[in-house]
This record gives sequence, C-alpha cells and structure tokens, in this order.
Amino acid sequence: MIMGVEANGRMRSSRGMPMAARLAAALLLLLLPRPASLAPLGAARDQSAAAVRAVRPNVILILADDLGWADLAAYGNTYNETPNIDRLARQGVRFTQFYAGPVCSPTRANLQSGQDQARFGITQHIPGHRRPYARLIDPIVPLHLPLEVETFAERLRRTGYATGYFGKWHLGGPGYGPADQGWETAVEHQGNTAPPRVSGRGGEQRTAEFLTDKALDFIEANRDQPFLLQVSHFAVHIPLSTTPHLLAKYEAKPPMSGYPSLPVYAGLLEELDQGVGRIADTVDRLGLAERTLILFLSDNGGLEHEQSGRVVTSNQPLRGEKGTLYEGGIRVPAIARWTGRIPAATHSDTPVTTIDLYPTLLEIVDLTGPKNQPLDGTSFASLLQAPTTPLARDALYWHLPHYHHSTPASAIRRGDWKLIEFFEDGALELYNLRADPGEQTNRAAHMTEKGQELHTALETWREEVGARMPRSNPQYDPQRATELAKRQPPPTKP
Repeated sequence: MIMGVEANGRMRSSRGMPMAARLAAALLLLLLPRPASLAPLGAARDQSAAAVRAVRPNVILILADDLGWADLAAYGNTYNETPNIDRLARQGVRFTQFYAGPVCSPTRANLQSGQDQARFGITQHIPGHRRPYARLIDPIVPLHLPLEVETFAERLRRTGYATGYFGKWHLGGPGYGPADQGWETAVEHQGNTAPPRVSGRGGEQRTAEFLTDKALDFIEANRDQPFLLQVSHFAVHIPLSTTPHLLAKYEAKPPMSGYPSLPVYAGLLEELDQGVGRIADTVDRLGLAERTLILFLSDNGGLEHEQSGRVVTSNQPLRGEKGTLYEGGIRVPAIARWTGRIPAATHSDTPVTTIDLYPTLLEIVDLTGPKNQPLDGTSFASLLQAPTTPLARDALYWHLPHYHHSTPASAIRRGDWKLIEFFEDGALELYNLRADPGEQTNRAAHMTEKGQELHTALETWREEVGARMPRSNPQYDPQRATELAKRQPPPTKP
C-alpha cells in the first residue's frame, strides 16, 4: 500500500544493480550541440566507465491522470494556475499533437512496453466493466501486463540506471507491479484512485505531496548516477478534492468564458503543479538540469462529466472526452525540458504518441531494442532538438472495443486524415484534422476513396497485432443496454 494507508496497494524496494565496467556502445546521442540532427558518438566509445556515467542522461517522466488538452495555461487556459508546468514549457518544447490511449491502463501499457495496447488486449482500464445487455459483448480485459514484456525500465536498469516508480500503476496486482517490471524502488497503488490524504512525513499528507516527497528522496539518493524516475499522479482523476486554501482561492476567481472553471478541479491541479515545480527545482539545485530530460504528460483526455453529471472540465475546441476516440479523448498535453539540449520556448506540431517513449529513450542512451519483442513506436529524439522535424511513420492506431464514454470502435490517423470505425453498426467517420481539429464535419460520405484506404489499413493493422474484437450479444436489450453488470465481491476468508 502507499505507506500503510491504501489497503490494496503496496510498497516494494530492492537494492540497485552494480554498474557495468564499460558500455558496449555510445550512450548519448543528444550530447553534442547540433541543432538539427543527432550527432555521432565515436569519441564516447573511448571514455572510461566513470566518465560515461557522468554524461548519461537522467529521465524523469511525470504522468498526470485525466488531465485534458485544454486544462493548462500553456495551452491557453486562463482559469487554472499551473506556473510550474508552464515554466517547463517556456524552458523546453510543448507538443500540440501528443497522443495517448483513450483510458488509463492502455496508455500505461503503451509507455512501459513500447507496443500497441491491442497486442496484449489491454484496451480498457483494468479490470474493465461489463454491459450484459448492450448490442455487443466486448473482449475480456487481461488483469496485468505480461511479465515477459521487457519494460523500458528493465532495459535501462540493465545498463546501470537506478529506477524508481511512485504512484498509480494500474497494470496488475501483487506479483505484477512495477517492482516486478524493472523498477527497483517502487511505491505504488494498484487501483483507479487513491485517498486524498495518506500517511507521510510527520502525519497525514496530500497524496500529490507524498508522491513528490518520495520522488525527491529518490533523486537525492541517486544524484551521482544515471536514474530513471516515473511519478504517476492520481490527480486530477475523480473523486476530486483539494485543500481549503486552494478551494477558497478559486471560488473567489472569475470563471473563464467557455470553460467549466470548477474550483475543486483547479485546486487539485495546482497541487499537482506544485509537485512538478518541486521536482524541477530539485533537479536545478543539484546541478542536474543539463543531463536530465523531464517529460510531463497526461494518460488520456479530460473527463468532462462526473458520474453525478457535474461538469468537471472541457477539452474544447477538441471533441469528446476520456473513453472516446475523438481528439478530446486521446490528444493530451505534453511538455519536455532538457536544458541545453531542447530549444527553449518551442512547440512541435508533429504527431507523437505514448508508444514512442520507449524507442526514444533507447535512442537517447544508444541502446538496441529488446530481442523477440516488437516496438511499435517511433523515436522522437530528433524532435527534442528540432521540434519541426517530421517522423518517418505511416500511421497512428487506436483500438477501444469496449463501451466506455462511447461505443466500441477503432481509429487510424494517417497524415492529416483520421478515420473512426464504430463496431455496433459499422459506421465510419472521416475527418481532416488540419482543417477540422474539432471533428465537426464527417467527410466519409463524400470522400469514399480516402475512407476506404484508411479503413483497409485499419483492418490490416488489427489483424497484424491480433486485436480482439467485440461480438454480437444474444441477450441484447435496447431498454437495458447501458446497464452495468454488478461486480462480484472479493472472496472472504472462511
């Protein structure tokens, strides 16, 4: 559990591995200051192991939960205050077309594995939910990321990186947590959400503060060796809460036109932002900024409505929300800072996705990919120095064969064109995202050739990755189609 508070979480830690005496290949492609391309590292091959360790980059991944594309000031929000995240954007690159999965577990599987979530069947949050009377029976969701998958933490740990994971995991219970997947130090929680307060230093702490404290301890302990750190926040996932001070602050603030401006949401987001600031400040104070890549992003689009119906946030001008394959469900805020490597105050419009992180880290540290494990992503290391660089990629794909905040569907984006296929009735929706980022004009009926091209590519991809498909439901009842199955209680001890 998170330090004795969360009954279904746990804390795991182990001692680090010894450093390798020498590296078999060059370890840093971004070290030399060439602005448009990555420089060769032949000279680095002759460095001693100690000298190589001194220049290997640290990597910090900070993952928000359910944070929408339009929630940050760096993306145009004037109600929420996120000065520390915005500072990262001023000091680095802001991605305008960064994509994730439509819900949390698929994104987390993408990040850890570098593979499309459809390969494992983790296409819904774990354990998912069932609608027994819906038109379709959706596939059963596996309860964990397979242990045979070599995560990016396992890959980097083998080269001497210290690895630390703090926060939400949501990729499997005991025996399948981060400590079992390459993260040598792990403070984790297995479920969707965490209590707003946990037992920390000197008594109870807000959860975001607690996770940040653990992350800072890890940075301090590993300041003299390369480290990989992931901080997976629960904020701003519902249920929402914040401190009385922050709640009062935003209740007194005028709302932003066209945005829900919910005080409790803004307060919780500011708590998250404070944690980001403390991590960045610690990196700077320790003199690590020039060899530390900090990447901040969200696991999916914003949740616009709570179950009660209360409006939480808005992804406008993007359509849709978490649990859909519209842009509001899959396009997320993402910011990268690496002092001296990433040009400050830049932005990239190149489409990037969470499966790209794994190959990007491999390129940065000059490692090959794992054997017998395909990597579906494309490295965006070149974008870090030249943000306008296009990536050599054919298409992006998503697979959500479940009922969530939409009906089961798949999607493909190739260039500016995006196609969504809905499985209940086979309907196709085709959008040109350059001309219509809000996906308001369905061109499928008027551009049948383009639609067929993308549909064929989508079907081919599903076959290649073994995507699991929904099937017809003989118990379909239109009157009860949205009814959720009751979850079985866990077995009790005799």
